[in-house]
Amino acid sequence: MLTGTMKTLTCKQLGGACDLEFHAETFEEMAELSKYHGMKMHGEGDKSHIDAMKDMMKLIEDPNNMQKWFSDKKQEFDKLPQDD
Repeated sequence: MLTGTMKTLTCKQLGGACDLEFHAETFEEMAELSKYHGMKMHGEGDKSHIDAMKDMMKLIEDPNNMQKWFSDKKQEFDKLPQDD
C-alpha cells in the first residue's frame, strides 16, 4: 500500500550506469530495485552496468566501506523531497 511518500533516485545516483529512475518509499526498497535492475542488465550483457557492478564489488570487499556507502546513500535518500 502506497502512503504517498515515494522518492526517486536514478541508477547512476546509486552507483549504476544509466538514468533509469527508481521510485520507493524506503531506501531499502530503493536498494532492492537497483539490485534487481543491475542483475537484469548484467544478464543482458550490458557493459556499462557490468563495469559499475565491478566497482560495487570492490566496495563490498571492505565491510566498512560498504557500510559507509550504504549510510551515505540512505542519508541522500532521506533528504530527497517526496515525489509529487
